[in-house]
Amino acid sequence: MDGSTKKIADRFHCKYTVFEKGTDPDLAEQAYKAALDKGKEEGFWPALICLDEYAVEWLLEVAQKEYDRDELIAGCGDNGKEILEERYAEYTGEYEEGELEDMLGEETDGEELHQFISYMSFGDGMLEADTLLLEVPVKNPWEIIGYLPMGGWNECPSPKEMMAVCKYWYEKYQAVPAAFTHDVMEFYAPNKLNGVDSMEAAKEHYAFCVDRVEQGTSTYKISELAAGLSGSDVWYFWWD
Repeated sequence: MDGSTKKIADRFHCKYTVFEKGTDPDLAEQAYKAALDKGKEEGFWPALICLDEYAVEWLLEVAQKEYDRDELIAGCGDNGKEILEERYAEYTGEYEEGELEDMLGEETDGEELHQFISYMSFGDGMLEADTLLLEVPVKNPWEIIGYLPMGGWNECPSPKEMMAVCKYWYEKYQAVPAAFTHDVMEFYAPNKLNGVDSMEAAKEHYAFCVDRVEQGTSTYKISELAAGLSGSDVWYFWWD
């Protein structure tokens, strides 16, 4: 276990389990899903965070100084839908009608995701770094962002915006923020799209993270993302 892992874990002031670098990631995911059930009885929500070098720097320096956990949680708004609509309008506002229709696309095939991948090494597929499974003592899953206030750089939503979107998505899809690195966030969505139209959901995902389409699809079409989302119970977002 890396020397900074326990130091960071203790700062969260909650129960945790450490999965050391090189561990089979399936063990971490299985423990996460078991913790979801346990948390319903014991009053917490689980979260996985991969402590790569950038996440360590963020958690030891920036997040400790710049964010007040209780203030973030108390300030969570009911404007997640509006935030996504504004971001979508901003990103698509310069498209001509024909260009926008082309970007939306008519793809019928897309990659389904059923496993957290953010913490995996590209080399051997094992855990890239020490990974914490936190039992975050919050009433609502979106409040996890108060403990892990990622965001606010480049095109990534601010922690305040991210929390509002997480609240909106939990109420709409029953999706919960689950796994984190310094620049990746994955949701667990056991109800998948919960009956919502896949293009509607994909547009929201694009608004939340344009790279999900622009770097995460082969056709650069929102419809490709939509096709994959229909059967996915894991949602992946990476801000380059």
